[in-house]
Amino acid sequence: MSKRVLVPLAAGFEEMEAVIIVDVLRRAGVEVLLAGLDGPGPVPGSRGITVSAEVDLGASMAEEFDAVVLPGGLGGTHAMRDDERVLELVRRGFEAGRLTAAVCAAPLVLARAGLVEGRAVTGHPSVQAELAEVGAEVTARRVVRDGVLLTSQGPGTAMEFALAVAADLVGKEAADEVAAAMCC
Repeated sequence: MSKRVLVPLAAGFEEMEAVIIVDVLRRAGVEVLLAGLDGPGPVPGSRGITVSAEVDLGASMAEEFDAVVLPGGLGGTHAMRDDERVLELVRRGFEAGRLTAAVCAAPLVLARAGLVEGRAVTGHPSVQAELAEVGAEVTARRVVRDGVLLTSQGPGTAMEFALAVAADLVGKEAADEVAAAMCC
């Protein structure tokens, strides 16, 4: 049975992070569902690139996913951080012991959900102080795993982050095969 991942999209998301996450996971055989906070259809990214959400986030709330993976981008992050549905999804996954992952500014969503206090995390340098203020143990590593939380720093670490998500879901060997095929 294929693993399933939910990737929420909100206006202002970081395009590189979202696309790399989806692409790498699909190459690894993971079913990825792009869910728009404002419904299915076009979602504008932070650099003017539009990506199409396949479903409305609300329609995904009753479904089970093996992971929720949050792309960054400050506008998208703020929208996700302020959306109770997203907070519920990450809390529910975390409490069930499922991978809960965020890159760039998106660890702020995990902070708002109350998941980072006392945990090792990273994020974009512009949000690291805010993460520390809520009790996270912020590290400068590019990708950080603490239990079921997986965080990363930004667009330049998106490939490593996506491969780490893939390794968690389908195993390191399968993730290494995907990396090799992409010349990583």
